[in-house]
Amino acid sequence: MGAGHGHGHAHGAPSGGTVSGAYRGRLRIALGITVFVMVVQIVGGMLADSLALVADAAHMATDALGLGMALLAIHFAGRPPSERRTFGLARAEILAALANCLLLLGVGGYVLYEAVQRFITPAATEGGLAMVFGAVGLAANLVSLSLLMRGQKESLNVRGAFLEVAADALGSVTVIVAALVIVTTGWTAADPIASLVIALMIVPRTLRLLRETLDVLLEAAPKGVDMAEVRAHILGTPGVEDVHDLHAWTITSGMPVLSAHVVVSLDTLNAIGHEKMLHELQDCLGDHFDVRHCTFQLEPRGHAEHEARLCH
Repeated sequence: MGAGHGHGHAHGAPSGGTVSGAYRGRLRIALGITVFVMVVQIVGGMLADSLALVADAAHMATDALGLGMALLAIHFAGRPPSERRTFGLARAEILAALANCLLLLGVGGYVLYEAVQRFITPAATEGGLAMVFGAVGLAANLVSLSLLMRGQKESLNVRGAFLEVAADALGSVTVIVAALVIVTTGWTAADPIASLVIALMIVPRTLRLLRETLDVLLEAAPKGVDMAEVRAHILGTPGVEDVHDLHAWTITSGMPVLSAHVVVSLDTLNAIGHEKMLHELQDCLGDHFDVRHCTFQLEPRGHAEHEARLCH
């Protein structure tokens, strides 16, 4: 005797799509700004012979690709489920976030290598030009950050884009400071030092995003969901004798799900029925935990051993 039942609680996800879908327009604007700044900084880096500007432009190129992948992932994630892919392509967003992490780590390594080369073979950097182009990049990045600020709290995909733009904004500040040092003191080593600072700003944020992304792909419990507390809440429901095969994971940002086999006394089921028992369990979890979709199987005592025999 078992009963499975799913129940959804929406938490900001738009109808027919994922959380990130609500920020598609802002991501497009941020992509346009990023491409513009990338071109400006490439020109500025060549004119001023500034590695810091070139490094920031390379990072901007990676950001443009990352934003493009984020938008592509949202497109695929918004497709409806099918018989083969019962959750649709929602996890495409997480794969895009993972790809962004790998790209960011690659850019960080490239900047570190080029900075070392600049220490070996110094270059005559035009501090004034570098400062102007750095200021243009900073202004544009601040606009992009304001567009993505809210979405980065709700979606790993948008957060990946936000962190890339944030690192760019910090990189632009570093470029400006280095250019100011060169203008006032003539110390050109400030340029490769600024490049090293940019690389060091990229890596820690990327590693944090990578850890969160891998947690989703490895189906770890959703952030903020204490499984021991969930188990305690289920066991605290009147009539519940035990719970097993309790699992919680995240399909994509804003889509945590949970499933459990709940052992219920026959007296309780006979008294209130399966439907009321399911409602009580759903209300219990819905009131205390941010879980969008719950699936329960109600079963009598001893049913778990029967399931084990059937699986051999």
